[in-house]
Formats: sequence, structure tokens, C-alpha cells
Amino acid sequence: MSLPRRCTYAITDFCFPERLTLTRVLEFAQEFKFEDDDVMAVTYPKSGTIWMQEILPLVLNGGDLTPIHTIPNWDRVPWLEEKRLALVVDKLASPRALVTHFPYSLMPPSFYTSKAKVIYVMRNPKDIMVSSYYFHQMAGFLEDPGTFDEFMDKFLEGEVLCGKWTDHMKSWRNSALGDRIMYITYEEMVQDLPASLRRISDFLGRNLTEEVIQKIAEHCSFTTMKTNNMSNFSLVPNVYMDSDKSPFLRKGTVGDWKNHFSSEQLARFISVISKELEGESFSLPWSLD
Repeated sequence: MSLPRRCTYAITDFCFPERLTLTRVLEFAQEFKFEDDDVMAVTYPKSGTIWMQEILPLVLNGGDLTPIHTIPNWDRVPWLEEKRLALVVDKLASPRALVTHFPYSLMPPSFYTSKAKVIYVMRNPKDIMVSSYYFHQMAGFLEDPGTFDEFMDKFLEGEVLCGKWTDHMKSWRNSALGDRIMYITYEEMVQDLPASLRRISDFLGRNLTEEVIQKIAEHCSFTTMKTNNMSNFSLVPNVYMDSDKSPFLRKGTVGDWKNHFSSEQLARFISVISKELEGESFSLPWSLD
């Protein structure tokens, strides 16, 4: 496959933006020591990463709103693969919450031997592609996406940030983590956030009250997050993210792909994704049609 511009390939042919990730940062991530009570949210880009950065601190601290109002999301729940991790990791309260776009195979060695828990958030790949298309338009560290049809070709070939969606998803669905991993969908969270929060709370052993669940749901709604400067990326200079081209938190809806896909594009998309998932033991939580 042809490799996207502005990417660093320090470990594998897994694409990272140059401005965000350097060789020494990836090396630091690989040497990172996981603690048994760490919680890792794992996503393919545009699948609910920022949402989980909002949710996890509140679930882990019993609904205390202080961190989401005082600490930018990239510091309160840092990315495993970005520069900031080395600067903030020692400041994180236990249990630590982290996020990553890494596939299972790129996780640090200490992860596999730890008891750290993982919440893997899945999203319909058609909506991922639409969201990613607009993100590429506004992100100064990514190449221009071209036309929607051109971007679809890149997405299906894996010539985008973090490679193929199917490869990423398969790596985590086929992981040998047992009860250390929980799978949830973006669509579940949109449809019933309180119910999703109860699942997350139970998985992490927090046993939150219904009052706290409702409080977290209110403060983690798309509308509330969109107005929170600690969460909406408005603090990021336009040279990196140009909100005049597209807001970072754009819609937060399900099914926006229907406003973008032609019948021919839909048929091509379904054909490629279905072929790449042939023979897998798991089924998708949504129809590709």
C-alpha cells in the first residue's frame, strides 16, 4: 500500500502524525509500565475517544466534576502514543485512565502481563469514515482528504491515520484478554448513555449510585461537552485544528453516513469490509447495509 504523507513509521506500518508522535515517544510508550488498576479506553479514530476521556475520570472518581472543568482532556486521560504522556503520567491519580489508538499488537509488553482493564469502543465504520473525512479537513497535521470518493478509497485501503479499521477492530476482538476487556458501541452510548455508564461502572467495580450515573450522563452529553473548553479542543491553535473548516465535535449522531454515501459507494464499502471480515468468529453489532 502507498503510505500517507506526514506519518512516522517507527515501529510498524501503523500511521502516526509527525507533529504528534516522534520515535522517542513511541519508544517511551513501549517502555511504559502498566499498573494493575489502570483503565485503558481503546478506539479506532473517530469512534468516541474524546467521549471516553470525559467519562472515565468521572466514573473512577465517583462523579467529581473537578477534572473535566479544570484539566484539558489530553492531560486528564492522556494518549499512550503522544508526547504529553511523559509529562503528565506521574501526576495521574490512581486508578489511572488512559486512551490509545494502538492495535493490540503494539501495546507495551507490560500491558499483557498486567491486570489493567480495557474498554474497547466500536462504531459503525460508515460513520467513522464520514467523521474522519471532516477531521482530515480541519486537522493541520493530516493531509487533505480530497473528495469524499477519494477519501473512501484511502479509508478502505488503510491509507489513513491508524490504518485499516478492520485490522484494528479484529486485533482487539481477537485479543486474549478474557474478562479484562469490555466491548461497547458508540451507538449504545448515544441511544442510552445512563445504561452504558452502568455497564462501565459495573465493569470497573465502581458501583455508582443512580444519582451519580445521571449526573455523569448530564455532564457527558454531546451538548455539554461541545461548550466545555477543557473538552472541545478550542484551546488548540488553529494551525493544528482549524475549527473554521469543521468543528472538532461536529454532530455526535448516529447514521450521518446516509447523508453522504451514494448507492454505488455504499455497495463498494460493504463489499470491501465484508470480504475483510470473512471467517471471523465474531459478528458486527450493526448491519453494514
